[in-house]
Amino acid sequence: MPSEKAITTDVLIIGGGMAGCFAAIKARERGVEVTLVDKGYVGKSGQTPFAGSFAVFHPEWGHKLPEWMEQVNTVGEYVNNREWTEIGFLDTYDRYQDLVSWGVEFHKIDRPPQPGRPRLGPCEALHTEWRRHAEILRKQALKAGARIIDRVMIVDLIKQDGRVTGAGGFPVGADDLLVVRAKATVMCAGAGGFKAAGWPIHELTADGDAMSYRAGAEITGKEFADPHSTSAEFPAAFNHIMRGGRPMFGLLINSEGNPVRSRGTLFLDLEFEAHAGRAPITQKTADGQVTRIGGAASGMSVHKAEGVWPAGTDCSTSIPGLYAAGDALGNMQSGSVYATIGLGLSGAAVTGARAGWGAAAYALQADLPAGDGDALGGLREAVYAPLKRTGGFSPRWVTQVLQNTMVPYYVMYIKHGDRLQAALTIVEFIGGHLVPKMYATDPHELRLAHETKNMVLNAEMRLRASLMRTESRGCHYREDFPRRDDKNWLAWVLLREERDRMVAFKRPIPEAWWPDQSKSYEERYPYRLPGEYIAS
Repeated sequence: MPSEKAITTDVLIIGGGMAGCFAAIKARERGVEVTLVDKGYVGKSGQTPFAGSFAVFHPEWGHKLPEWMEQVNTVGEYVNNREWTEIGFLDTYDRYQDLVSWGVEFHKIDRPPQPGRPRLGPCEALHTEWRRHAEILRKQALKAGARIIDRVMIVDLIKQDGRVTGAGGFPVGADDLLVVRAKATVMCAGAGGFKAAGWPIHELTADGDAMSYRAGAEITGKEFADPHSTSAEFPAAFNHIMRGGRPMFGLLINSEGNPVRSRGTLFLDLEFEAHAGRAPITQKTADGQVTRIGGAASGMSVHKAEGVWPAGTDCSTSIPGLYAAGDALGNMQSGSVYATIGLGLSGAAVTGARAGWGAAAYALQADLPAGDGDALGGLREAVYAPLKRTGGFSPRWVTQVLQNTMVPYYVMYIKHGDRLQAALTIVEFIGGHLVPKMYATDPHELRLAHETKNMVLNAEMRLRASLMRTESRGCHYREDFPRRDDKNWLAWVLLREERDRMVAFKRPIPEAWWPDQSKSYEERYPYRLPGEYIAS
């Protein structure tokens, strides 16, 4: 039988990127015991080491909050949560000062205009040395007194008496059970993905969203797809996806020799062009001419969109004892498009700090329940189920079936209700029949089995949210509804589990945040979508 180890802590943090490290440091500053667990190595895994742009708002630098807010409101097409957008700007300077005091060096980003890509507005970002800031964050978390446990995959949260009281999982490379009992838990496990060729961050498998959803939390933002692209020649080379922590820019040329109407790599312009039959699409870069292909981040959403729905500005959730930050928090800071460079990293720092403070305050007044036998029994069964099977389906094969279903551009980028429903039928079969019969022959396959289970749940979330939103907006495009519908869809799509089924519902955006309805549709939305008609 595998051995079991139990740890008790005040605050458990799952995921050690920018958000997780900030949560650990800020919680420690409030005097609580902190344990940070990552299935990779804190400082080298996740999205944080590959990011380099950090948006900083500071009035003394000439920044004007109304201009910055207007940029995100309009580019994000009015479905950003303005409370969080404002928090995300106002808190950035303090988080920037933290990083500088810890030894992170920044310099100004030079972003000259390029043909076909106008500047996105007044928002500016600073640039940091690639990877270096992630290593500094690890050192600072250890210096603050946080306990870091690397290479442990957390499988599920422990829920008792209606609240989250920790989590459990196993070390990567072993099948021992690790149980962490905690008064408060902060989910910082990052975004979701389908391990697509081209995106090097293969550990982003929606673990945090899946664990939180199974515990009863509400999830949002799954319909807004991340359209990062890469090169056909070198799809897994990160410098063909991002360069220096920024998206690859450059003039795109379609197969007819014409420039592609492009606002940058974070919009669906490349997918629209390919769908129209004008691929392959080439791009001139510093490395010469390459062929651009989409889907480098297939399975991910716009930064600061997907994740656990926040219950308060302290990053608490609808489940007592559970907090979330970074790309695990669906605070809709940017809206339906990644509205300006640097929001991902700075937003993770801002929400990580707030989650650390919130979790520490909760832990200081909370006690752990005395018994946990039933909860641990269910956890053991969840962790070890694939190892107990002697046959069935390998997680690698199930992952391939899932990728074949979800990665094609005409499913998650150029959407149609019929195709979404067809894919959902397959994904429901994968989740209902294949996933329960996955088997693992060693600890590595055990990790793959749990990642695949979470990716399948992520796929169902994306399909149901995309079917629910019967309009087009930002990085969500429906061929059968190619127009924004303010009357019905100035709202967020949320998902939750009800009676063992996933239910999608919408939460209206406050009318005070709506675009000016006295303006024409063309004024509110100057960017035309394929197939869109303009009402007279």
